Amino acid sequence: MKIDIDNLNKAFENRIRLGIMSVLMVNDKVDFNTMKELLNLTDGNLASHITGLEKQGYIAINKQFVGKKPNTTFEATLEGKTAFKAHLDALEKLIKG
Repeated sequence: MKIDIDNLNKAFENRIRLGIMSVLMVNDKVDFNTMKELLNLTDGNLASHITGLEKQGYIAINKQFVGKKPNTTFEATLEGKTAFKAHLDALEKLIKG
């Protein structure tokens, strides 16, 4: 029996990217520090994975100032939501065989 893994999205293979997208699927927007705390990541580790997802067009990064402090938030794009759902569907199909 062959196992079809062609529909799995390589962008979501990493556990951190899987975590980021999971958080963004259930929240409209999440700020940098909240995401970092939820996933127990360092600044640099989160930033590098966020950049990768942004390059794919799966997340949008919004930077603004709240008072005099910078505030960075993330949200899943429509393309990102669609791709992540397709990835989860492919995983479910793979598990159910």
